[in-house]
Amino acid sequence: MLLGTYEARLIGKNRLVLPSRLRKEIRGDRIVLTVGFEEGIFGFSEDKWTEVTATDLARPLFSDESARNLRRKMFANAAVVDVDSQGRFVIPENLLEKELTGNIVFIGAGDHFEIWNSKKWEEYSKRLK
Repeated sequence: MLLGTYEARLIGKNRLVLPSRLRKEIRGDRIVLTVGFEEGIFGFSEDKWTEVTATDLARPLFSDESARNLRRKMFANAAVVDVDSQGRFVIPENLLEKELTGNIVFIGAGDHFEIWNSKKWEEYSKRLK
């Protein structure tokens, strides 16, 4: 289970280091990144991505417009990303539109992790309380 909050910074061009506690739970050298529904980026292990998206893929394609729109949002913006032995990975350009500059925070969200601009996360998490 992916838990906790971890501070980070971009290193080099669009590169981040996946926190070691999250990396241990992912157990692989590839992750799936996609746009989140608020301000962040969602990250999944490949197995969890397949599991989580199975329900959405089972919804009727032809008769369910909201299912089509959700698929477009999730899959058109998704990318499989390699994670090196030190946990470094590159965020694809299309996902950097989420204002990931300066201080960044990883949050564990159970079955996935999220990557947020620290200030945006702080503002958002205050609304959760």
